[in-house]
Amino acid sequence: MYTILIAEDDGALRNGLAFDLAAEGYGVIPVENGRAALAHLSSADLVLLDVNLPDTEGFELCRIIKISKEIPVIFLTCRDLEQDELQGFNCGGDDYITKPFSLPVLRKRIAAVLKRRRAWEDVYADGFLTVDFAGFTASAGAEDIAFTPTEYRLLKIFTGSKGSVLTRGMLLEKLWDSKENYVDEHTLTVNINRIRRKIEDADHKYIKTIYGIGYVWNGECQ
Repeated sequence: MYTILIAEDDGALRNGLAFDLAAEGYGVIPVENGRAALAHLSSADLVLLDVNLPDTEGFELCRIIKISKEIPVIFLTCRDLEQDELQGFNCGGDDYITKPFSLPVLRKRIAAVLKRRRAWEDVYADGFLTVDFAGFTASAGAEDIAFTPTEYRLLKIFTGSKGSVLTRGMLLEKLWDSKENYVDEHTLTVNINRIRRKIEDADHKYIKTIYGIGYVWNGECQ
């Protein structure tokens, strides 16, 4: 189930959207300002974002969201000028819908954006490293790479959190699966070191250690 964060200061609209999307089977997190949106960002899979929030402009908030997490953002706004729409896309928005709008159309737009997200999540590629998480294949340059299931899971976590600091505790929590296959501190270190040996060389550094805190995935050739 996908969870949608609704950042909208109009209480009636916010509650109406939350009710409609919950009826469609989505998890919903309705908030009224940017500060609350950022506080709940880690639990969301998509953001519906009003441009005119009381504590921040939606365009600037979108930039912050995109730096913090690779997550789709759909603008919902009364600002219907072409320059506003262009600004929405330029700051990283995935779609731009002007008010008033049709709920059935909004649901279709959400479904389309989430479908693109699923396709993006299945494959990571940056020109040097390619990882197909659905097909369990990978390559670095012209060489094929074999990863273990735990290494694939770690890579999925890293590539989905580009630029964000992941503490060791966060990684261990995410690696604990529904069958309670336990990964301890030593195993985590061993797996990260193995991934580094397989994908990094003098020209390509992906996993940066933040000493005493955790790791950051650079997500590009360095």
